[in-house]
Amino acid sequence: MSPHNRSLDKPMSAGKATVFINARIIDPATNRDEPGGLLVKDGLIADIGPHLRRNAPEGATVVDCKGHVLAPGLIDAQVFTGEPGYEHRETLKTASHAAAAGGVTTMVVMPETNPVIDSVALVDFIQRRARDNALVHVHTMAAMTKGLKGEEMTEIGLLKRAGAIAFSNGKSSVANTRVMRNVLNYAKDFGALIVHHTEDPDLAGNSAMNSGEVAARLGLSGASKLSETITLERDVRLVEMTGGRYHAATISCAESLDVIRNAKARKMAVTCGVSINHLTLNENDIGSYRTFFKVRPPLRREDDRVAMVRGIASGDIDIIVSSHDPQDADTKRRPFAEAADGAVGLETLLSAALRLVNAGEVTLLALLKAMTINPARLLGLHSGRLVKGAIADLVLFDAGEPWVVNKDLLRSRSKNTPFDEAKMQGRVLRTVVAGETVFEYAGVERT
Repeated sequence: MSPHNRSLDKPMSAGKATVFINARIIDPATNRDEPGGLLVKDGLIADIGPHLRRNAPEGATVVDCKGHVLAPGLIDAQVFTGEPGYEHRETLKTASHAAAAGGVTTMVVMPETNPVIDSVALVDFIQRRARDNALVHVHTMAAMTKGLKGEEMTEIGLLKRAGAIAFSNGKSSVANTRVMRNVLNYAKDFGALIVHHTEDPDLAGNSAMNSGEVAARLGLSGASKLSETITLERDVRLVEMTGGRYHAATISCAESLDVIRNAKARKMAVTCGVSINHLTLNENDIGSYRTFFKVRPPLRREDDRVAMVRGIASGDIDIIVSSHDPQDADTKRRPFAEAADGAVGLETLLSAALRLVNAGEVTLLALLKAMTINPARLLGLHSGRLVKGAIADLVLFDAGEPWVVNKDLLRSRSKNTPFDEAKMQGRVLRTVVAGETVFEYAGVERT
């Protein structure tokens, strides 16, 4: 889906070439990491390589990258928005502005809206609204069960034909094993990807955070990691039975990673993701009942966070998502146990992820792979790579520039970021979607 760019002040002219020179080009799809340049024409990558580092074709608009990283635009496969039904939290328009500022050129919106995206009409509505209002590519993940109730399958074939890119039950697990088996069986006939939140609702109950010493000290109810791994192990067994395509939306502990590794070793069609929150934060960050750190799944112990990072470094965890989940002030300004789960993350996704690189925990190439080519392959997209003929979805960023997050300046309509007042190192300078600049930081000039 092409983005709509009426609001841009300086759109690149149709048919006119733009060349990005003096860049550090990183493309995880081809393991490219070298100085060079990139030529964009008619929304596509027309040329790329070291020969363009200093040389611009005659008549082309020149963007001097000043040695900064030029990479494929990020693909965020888990974005909760409020449209339709909860527009006071977030709209497709405001989410897309946050995405553009964060270097995200494609976002996949979740079905947890009001009404739920469980019909062809709702899929069509999202596509039309995104076409008219969003700065970035928007794809829809439709509901796998009607009303997200976990009781009756949706018309997966019709929804996929209407444009749904995958199927999920949102932030709710399908507790009924028979229903989950039927979903995987039915989806297999259409080559559809099933994305599941792995949390046993009966074991998790109304828990406020991760079970353990910190929860006991704070006097809060805790959710055992077993609520995640038991559901994941069940799902893997069902994948083995049905042969369906399965993706665990956001794992959060070492035990779950072991389940995924074992499934992959048996050549099963199983993948997994992790949220940026579980890569960069742990349960200790909750501190004195800070509700912006209340997320689902809950933040785990530091050894689990380290396991998640190592899973990215090894490639066992396939993708990183923001798990962008806007909540208004009324639902967060409550006692911790009563506050809503969720944190916004589109705009801080890349900067937060660069913490792992700066700490020496993961290479930049491995990090970007989990946010570009891996989600592109998982979802069947043609973006996420820097090769001739590919769509010109790009992010230019300074991996070393320091800045401090101010929640009031975030472009998201809701301000529930766990990174408020956090010191970051790494800033998005420019975001390009299908050849059009949709975000430009004042520190980069076009000549």
